[in-house]
Amino acid sequence: MSSIHEPEVWRSILESLPSGLCVLDLQKKIVLWSDGAERITGHLRHEVVGRSCVSEPLLHCDQPGCEFCSEECPLAQAMKSSHRIERKALLHHKAGHEIPVRSRAVPVHNEHGSIIGAVETFEEDKQVNDPEARESISRSEVDPVTFAARREAVESHLARALTRFREGQISFGILILKIEQLAHFRSRLGAEAASSFLRLVARTLEGAMWTAEVIGRWAEDQFIVLLPGCGEDAIRSTRERVRRTIAGQGIEWWGERHSLPVSIGEATIQTGDNVEMLLDRAQVSLNTASAWLAGRCSADQDSKKVDSSGSH
Repeated sequence: MSSIHEPEVWRSILESLPSGLCVLDLQKKIVLWSDGAERITGHLRHEVVGRSCVSEPLLHCDQPGCEFCSEECPLAQAMKSSHRIERKALLHHKAGHEIPVRSRAVPVHNEHGSIIGAVETFEEDKQVNDPEARESISRSEVDPVTFAARREAVESHLARALTRFREGQISFGILILKIEQLAHFRSRLGAEAASSFLRLVARTLEGAMWTAEVIGRWAEDQFIVLLPGCGEDAIRSTRERVRRTIAGQGIEWWGERHSLPVSIGEATIQTGDNVEMLLDRAQVSLNTASAWLAGRCSADQDSKKVDSSGSH
């Protein structure tokens, strides 16, 4: 009969914990993945144990320039600093969207006091995705495809934000995101595939925008995000974080992974602005980003043609 003090019994207890639990060795290989980690992330134990969280990333942090599982991730910092690390983070769900979590990482020491790995526990940050945490949006104000707010609801939020700014100088900013080539994507793969990608982007925005007042579908291929309390530096760093996050997204459709490029424009409220002026600046920023992306894609295609012709 097994004793509770036996290592395998303890391992079984840890693996059955409802909270997400991940244990890494010094090489950043996953050696333990709990039931809760499976439930929260969608990644099954046999899919991740033994693999490196660097080569097959599951987590990234809410910091400008922080890449997947870099030296800034909680587990790496815990091993480096030998201290407990607590922060909010984003976990990459197997389905493709991002999940906001509260993460705690601690180093693991051997009997000689040397660090031999790290343990992270994480739980979903329910407050982020709780509709009651933001101003309420009625069912009639929700886009039926993406479940983001309709344009009319966003316009109401923008008007209220402008009033707050004028009365108390409470700053805010907006991001406008455009999914490039969506019409071609729809004609090639069908309306349901396009809707699936739109929903993926909406879920990713929902997970990445911890302080957004509202996330809405602005046009057929566009989303808009209202971020209260954001100045120019904050809105730009947020834009870059969102761009990096969505760049790695894609949907599985008939056995193949598909993704689309995304352009993002931003603007912050200025004294003397009305809503139209703010939106115009964001649109100019978006147009610039879209033109730059189109030019880069064209250059990449020309480069491929040259390489192809040179190979014959």
